Amino acid sequence: MKFLIDNAVSPTIEIGLAAKGYDAIHVRNLGMAAAPDEEIFELAAQQDRIVVSADTDFGTLLAFRQSAKPSFVLFRQTDKRPTSQLKALLAYLPQLENDLLLGCVAVIEDQRIRIRALPIIKS
Repeated sequence: MKFLIDNAVSPTIEIGLAAKGYDAIHVRNLGMAAAPDEEIFELAAQQDRIVVSADTDFGTLLAFRQSAKPSFVLFRQTDKRPTSQLKALLAYLPQLENDLLLGCVAVIEDQRIRIRALPIIKS
């Protein structure tokens, strides 16, 4: 799996994912720290990367575009320390892998994870 780490999340996430063998890059390393969400979304889609962020705007973009990709992991935890976010992400990745590869939004909360398949269809 390949990940694109948004500026709303610490580079610690990139480092931790890479240490576990994942292909991960932080937007800062691409010179995109101030890039609009739409540009980050497009890059992730082009490179088939999973966006990891604490910014809910990516979910809105996915709903608006009704896209099946890129997948999106959203941190909604009370504990916002990068080490806690990384620990939660690594713990959930084995059960999320298939959904993320197919296209989903995964919301990591304090005691659970919510998964919604993509595309998000407006009713």
